[in-house]
Amino acid sequence: MIRSSHAHLYVAAASHAGRSGKNNEDRYAVTSYLLDKKSAVPALLAVVADGIGGHRAGEVAAELAVNHITQVVAQSDGQTPQKTLERAVQTASQAIAAQSSSKESLSGMGATCACAWIIADRLFTASVGDSRIYLLREGAIRQITVDHTWVQEATDKGLLTAEQAREHPNVHVIRRYLGSPEPPEVDFRLRLRAGESDIMAGANQGLVLRPGDSLLICTDGLTDLVWDDEIRDAILKADSLQMAAQTLIDTANQRGGHDNITVVLLRVPDETQVLPASRSRERWPWIVGGIVGVLLALTLILILAWYLSQTAGGGVPTPTVAETWLSTIPSTP
Repeated sequence: MIRSSHAHLYVAAASHAGRSGKNNEDRYAVTSYLLDKKSAVPALLAVVADGIGGHRAGEVAAELAVNHITQVVAQSDGQTPQKTLERAVQTASQAIAAQSSSKESLSGMGATCACAWIIADRLFTASVGDSRIYLLREGAIRQITVDHTWVQEATDKGLLTAEQAREHPNVHVIRRYLGSPEPPEVDFRLRLRAGESDIMAGANQGLVLRPGDSLLICTDGLTDLVWDDEIRDAILKADSLQMAAQTLIDTANQRGGHDNITVVLLRVPDETQVLPASRSRERWPWIVGGIVGVLLALTLILILAWYLSQTAGGGVPTPTVAETWLSTIPSTP
């Protein structure tokens, strides 16, 4: 893929260490691309990682996770998104494990990750651990990734309610993480409806995003303290995505901010909004071609009219001048 300076989605991001006094061990990256020069299909990758290990080891693991995942995806052609994301996450996990075993100060470090890769209007996700992705569509919010935690497994088995899980002492016991001795299974379940089987959720990969859809990729420092309906309201009521991101972080901090908090928000432009430059550029060849075609047609009509008037002996008519204003490409917000 080719790096692009223009994203085809609206993007906002913010990260805060929280109120506990610990280092910020969260890392994130949002990168925009074109698949190739010929087709100019836009793509965007958002990665969020939450480091595990403390004593600065967690931030090293999170940094490795974000860098390796981004690098592997950037080197791909975008033709096999799931396979690419799986290879990217596994590469990151192996790099973290290698670093962890090479230095005593980094021993035991790891990271969670959540990845959202949007190619044109199709969404592909991958996750390991308890960092999450949410989809906000038509005023409703849904967590579309699945936590890899002890309490999630207990909830799925009916041993805990969602309310009990929030306050359970094992709420932060993670079942999968990058850097583990055995490579973690990358989760491609993309849950759109309650009661979906794992096979159905996996088949949702490549979901077509709609105008106005929003995506939230975040660490558990947010979701431990701010509930889903509050996240929805903060996004819907904010004047901008950046204000929504800051509101979510402020709310988590007001409730204690006991962990690092990272928020990445993406939004598909709705039909009344200006398309970003990456899409607008794709229309220029058609627009220029159309204008040239119209001018050629008008020229031929005028020549034909002049010829007919000459052969009919009616003299040369004086054509009227018509002013045509073309406004096809609005400015990029």
